Amino acid sequence: MAAVDLNADLGEGYGAWSLGDDEALLGTVTSANVACGFHAGDPSTIRRTCLSAARSSVRIGAQVSYPDLAGFGRRAMSIPFEELRDLVLYQLGALDGFAQVAGTEVAYVKPHGALYHACWDDPVSARAVVEAAIEYDPSLVILGPAGSMLLAEAERIGLEQAEEVFADRAYTADGHLVPRSEPGAVLHDLDSVVARVLRAVGEGEIEAVDGTVVRTAVRSICVHSDTPDAVGLARGVRSALEDAGIGVYPFC
Repeated sequence: MAAVDLNADLGEGYGAWSLGDDEALLGTVTSANVACGFHAGDPSTIRRTCLSAARSSVRIGAQVSYPDLAGFGRRAMSIPFEELRDLVLYQLGALDGFAQVAGTEVAYVKPHGALYHACWDDPVSARAVVEAAIEYDPSLVILGPAGSMLLAEAERIGLEQAEEVFADRAYTADGHLVPRSEPGAVLHDLDSVVARVLRAVGEGEIEAVDGTVVRTAVRSICVHSDTPDAVGLARGVRSALEDAGIGVYPFC
């Protein structure tokens, strides 16, 4: 692969609380998954994040979530299709307002946390997200895991899809993420993270925790901003990609 995108979850502070070094990450990544206020992010945080992303020429994506500030969007919820579609649409409109003020736009959609996992296998959740996206802007790209219902629904409805791989998360043999409650779910060692990324991009495969080789497509690599030393991991990943002759550019 000649080029790949590098994304991070950003704007995840709320009120007096901050999470991660957004400014440093915006100097490294090419796409920003911006919290839209449901799992994190308040209006002023969203505004600052959009302005900083625009200054850094980083593409903005809507990181839509269940309405779960207390649980950081990582708790499963059962929400009817119509309500979930409208919750996603609401978040898209909120983020895009601040993106427009910053002189840019929302380019893609990526679910967060428990909603991301629901969209992996549940066609109803996946359809709610992609229908909100196409109603809002048919040019939006859907970012998610290869082989997921999310990308299948996006293809069915006519939206562009982009596959991502997580640099800092362990995978199961069936290609899903190891639950955060289990030991080793989050990767911290830079050498291991870099090796995973280069293998995914160069060979289209990831090694699961049990040694199983999982085939995958990848247009974007994700580093979580709340992973310890996220900035160091992101910088290390970008340097390794460029040293390997792989360009790092936005996927949309």
